[in-house]
Amino acid sequence: MTESRSIRFDGSPLSIEDVCLLAEMKADASLSDAPAFRARIRRGSEFLERLLREDGVVYGVTTGYGDSCTVVIPPELVPELPHHLFAYHGVGLGRMLDPAETRAVLAARLQSLAQGVSGVSIELLEQLAAFIAHDVLPQIPAEGSVGASGDLTPLSYVAAALCGERDVLFQGRIQPAAAALETLGRQPLRLRPKEGLAIMNGTAVMTALACLAWQRADYVCKLASRLTACNVLASAGNAHHFDEALFAVKPHAGQQRVAARVRADLAADSDKPAARNEQRLQDRYSLRCAPHVIGVLEDALPFLRQLIENELNSANDNPIIDAEREQVLHGGHFYGGHVAFAMDSLKNAVANVADLLDRQLALLVDTRYNHGLPSNLSGASGARAPINHGLKALQISVSAWTAEALKQTMPASVFSRSTECHNQDKVSMGTIAARDCLRVLELTEQVCAAMLVAARQGVALRRAQDGVLPGAVLQAFQADLERRIAFVAEDRALDVDLLALLGALRKREWALYGDA
Repeated sequence: MTESRSIRFDGSPLSIEDVCLLAEMKADASLSDAPAFRARIRRGSEFLERLLREDGVVYGVTTGYGDSCTVVIPPELVPELPHHLFAYHGVGLGRMLDPAETRAVLAARLQSLAQGVSGVSIELLEQLAAFIAHDVLPQIPAEGSVGASGDLTPLSYVAAALCGERDVLFQGRIQPAAAALETLGRQPLRLRPKEGLAIMNGTAVMTALACLAWQRADYVCKLASRLTACNVLASAGNAHHFDEALFAVKPHAGQQRVAARVRADLAADSDKPAARNEQRLQDRYSLRCAPHVIGVLEDALPFLRQLIENELNSANDNPIIDAEREQVLHGGHFYGGHVAFAMDSLKNAVANVADLLDRQLALLVDTRYNHGLPSNLSGASGARAPINHGLKALQISVSAWTAEALKQTMPASVFSRSTECHNQDKVSMGTIAARDCLRVLELTEQVCAAMLVAARQGVALRRAQDGVLPGAVLQAFQADLERRIAFVAEDRALDVDLLALLGALRKREWALYGDA
């Protein structure tokens, strides 16, 4: 562990950050041993068992699933029904969720079941908690969920692993779930009535991916602000575009925060624009309007946090088992519409930031617009200058990554398909939206990595040419980049540098604007 933190599952709210800490193995997880919490869980399962003894009709417990809800299950076959649910849903394809994503899924599902209205046993929660604590990671295919009736197919791989079936990643290798449980000295779970449905019939996969996406987007938002400041400095831009009085008259709070960040980064130069820029009143939009673009993401993040955390801390399976009122409530809380909207919205705002940075780079490498810097920010001089091409290819790659990110912004939620004999006739596509959002973030982070190279090169060239020195914050940032990336004097492959920067970015190694 890199941090000492313990997260206890007791039905209390969790934050996006809690899920991300568990996903990154920076926190321990435990199931509450508080008597009141455990009694609440037991009341639900005991109420359900009493209903079965009294011949109550409960969807997914004494009936088939989905459009088979009118099929009555003979009492002697009821115990087998949960196994059949995860068995026939073993149809996932695509890549496997990575370890961080899988840990987040386990945390999201445990959090929902810990609300105490799913009718599950304390033993199921203990098995889930043990998987998190010992890093037993079911192999979960990413594709196959329509995001209503829950993430049925991907979560079937969690249910199966808890029961000792299918494969898990454990102790550095993929192995049968039964072998991992044996190593831990734990027995495979035998699911009770409704427990298969409780594990699978919820939004844990899309919500887990949404938590990870939100955290990555938050960091991209801050890094884009810092990169914009570097690009204003490198291109001899006009720092007065970020003036506090200017932004006071258009009071979008996030936009104002972004402007304040850039203004603070440029503070040393704000009253002394570079000589060649004294007569240029207005920079091009990608610099002048950067707070207006990045600010959309900054303003959206708090709202999207609310949607994601509400889902995270909800009971989102069906039916709801209210033991306190002795009611079985049939509904549709498995529907992932809020997460779908959050992810469709987030990927749009993030892709716009990628596009902004792409436009900034296009200005920086072009001698028509970079105000005296060499073509393609090449560091070569003299007789060798003609054969060197600087960041020419990097700008092409940034354009490719940006175009792909923009292509991914088509909202997934509008592509509802009627499935399962028209029982699931309107679905959220929330999990597809979340996967799309993560891909947009991956591409945008690649753009950011390239912009870090450009910032290092451009600021150094401006300093050498005009003697422009950034303020203390940007000086420290530039010094860090210079330690990581050699100045591009002669053409060289930059892929190794880019991969290293990408890794540092995803570990959030740069403390930005008050981050710890």
